[in-house]
Amino acid sequence: MNNKEKAERGTSIYLLLLLVPLFWGGAFGAGKHVLTEIPPFLTATLRFGLAGLILIAWLTYKKGWDLQLLKARWKGMLLLAVTGIFGYNAFFFFGLQFTSATNGSLVVAMNPVSTTLAAVIFLGEAWSRRLGIGMTLSLIGLLVVITGGSFETVRSMSFNAGDLLLLGSVVSWSIYSTVGKVVMRGMSSLLVTTVTTVAGAFGLFIGSLFEGGWDRLSNLSVQSGFELVYMAVFATVIAFVIWNLGIQRIGASKTSAYVNLVPICATTIAVLLYGEQVTWAHGIGVVLTISGVLLSTSDPSKRIGAKSGVRV
Repeated sequence: MNNKEKAERGTSIYLLLLLVPLFWGGAFGAGKHVLTEIPPFLTATLRFGLAGLILIAWLTYKKGWDLQLLKARWKGMLLLAVTGIFGYNAFFFFGLQFTSATNGSLVVAMNPVSTTLAAVIFLGEAWSRRLGIGMTLSLIGLLVVITGGSFETVRSMSFNAGDLLLLGSVVSWSIYSTVGKVVMRGMSSLLVTTVTTVAGAFGLFIGSLFEGGWDRLSNLSVQSGFELVYMAVFATVIAFVIWNLGIQRIGASKTSAYVNLVPICATTIAVLLYGEQVTWAHGIGVVLTISGVLLSTSDPSKRIGAKSGVRV
């Protein structure tokens, strides 16, 4: 692979990663509606169970099974499934039952920061002033969007046990993203996504048996059915494959920056599809968040190298 091909490959992953917050942002509205008909664990089980079946078929078609590699790294793969699929969803859904949506958004907004710090500390990924400023800008932008620019909203907030549970989802996602960088070396993103999704879905299924709600499936609306398919295909299969590919190619810290765009995409979709109003705070927050992501994921050394003809 020559330098031009490497540069094009590097650029393509940044563009592909833009699909992840778009699909995850759309899943917020879809998931919110599905949860009005069936409980959380069942929703997550159906989403990841269907995604697992699609991934198994896709991986089989691509002849991508590597049983020897799976045998050698099954412990790492299990950890990814427990943290990224089961743990994250379990903590997130349980936490939301005891706290407000605003508190939940603020806590989950910590994901990129915690993942970046974990990658720097445990994986030795580079830390720079540019990355720090970018993270700060994105976080401020998210705070503006989530709180609507109201200081009173921030001042009147109180935290409870639900917020502590949501912190568990932040820790789970950070472990998933950082450990994944090590576990996925030499493995295809599709193989990793398939195995972790199926294993995580099994754990969610066990949880759904204690939660109940399977008897409600017969009354599931057509809209909820389509929304589950959307979450399985776009927000899980495609998004997770791209996410894992991003971790492999550009690292956990840069990939995690794209999570900052999820609330922006969710808000935009809510405005376009559900008629929600946009305020000045949303506009400012969007600009700050996108600026922060661009700053965090850009690499000035590559631009210098490209101009001078130096390989970077």
